Amino acid sequence: MNNRSTLMATETARSTQPHGPADRNARALPLPAPATLRARLPLAPARAEQIEAQRNAVRAILNGDDPRLLVIAGPCSLHDPAAALEYGARLAALADTLSNDLLVVMRAYVEKPRTTVGWKGLLYDPHLDGSQDMAAGLEISRRLLRDLIDLGLPLATELLHPMAADYLGDLLSWAAIGARTTESQVHREMVSGLPLPVGFKNSTDGSVQVAIDAMGAAAHGHRHFGVDDLGHPAMRITPGNPDTHLVLRGGHGGPNHDAESVEAARQALTEAGVSARLIVDCSHANSGKNPDNQPAVLRDLLAQRRAGQAAVAGVMLESHLVHGRQDLGGALCYGQSITDGCLGWGATEALLREAAG
Repeated sequence: MNNRSTLMATETARSTQPHGPADRNARALPLPAPATLRARLPLAPARAEQIEAQRNAVRAILNGDDPRLLVIAGPCSLHDPAAALEYGARLAALADTLSNDLLVVMRAYVEKPRTTVGWKGLLYDPHLDGSQDMAAGLEISRRLLRDLIDLGLPLATELLHPMAADYLGDLLSWAAIGARTTESQVHREMVSGLPLPVGFKNSTDGSVQVAIDAMGAAAHGHRHFGVDDLGHPAMRITPGNPDTHLVLRGGHGGPNHDAESVEAARQALTEAGVSARLIVDCSHANSGKNPDNQPAVLRDLLAQRRAGQAAVAGVMLESHLVHGRQDLGGALCYGQSITDGCLGWGATEALLREAAG
């Protein structure tokens, strides 16, 4: 029997039987329970204290108690642990130098939303070959995030699948809910139980109201379907999350980082009775997905802050060791994104020093 046949036979043996009409053609392969993975790759008590302090630092900025600018910077997605750690080491050193003016959090995205199909991130396809080895992806992702924490960095990610939070949530200081999932009731329920600040992005059509609704829903406690730490079906009981906020990322109609759009968002948030402090994503639709436009977006936001716009609490930047992006397949350039284009390290360092100036 060849290797492919052996793999297929093994997967068939491990598959569960269909358990309902909707699952007639589906199979399930076992993954480690969240508690099992966390026990295998534990978070040291000192690191847990570090993360809680970093969460509180993020909260202080979002609450207006700390005048520094929150900067969430890093690769569009992590695909190479070695390059991610090199980037993290550089960012940690720079963050320490600029800490009087900026609180720098590293983007550590291991899930990527897809409009149709494509590479879904390190968590799903860590070998970059379509094998979709999620068991390995879970372990590689948790190990990498834990190693980045050892550098002293606060970490941020987008929580695309609600179950990912059970495996990785204890390592995060900030999380985003993306434009495609902000309207999802399941994601709002998940956020209501997370003990960290979470930003809801405006929808892909640019609607801010969807995110405002999400903030209100996540602030309330919920009882909802989920799994416990051992992977068993469970009713989750959540207390509500008081630390949600809006992330402006532009939409199909164009960018929304300009002064008029930011002020309109602030007014809408205030009228809704939710936090009027917000973060602006300098990439995605706000940059036209062109990394060369991110510096201009950031400079516009810095000018708004200097002019007295107190709503702008933070910014997001897509940045990697090497400028631009590359397609997955064949020999890859070390330190360059395989998803959206990113600023290179030199431009990133110069831009953060400018922001702190």
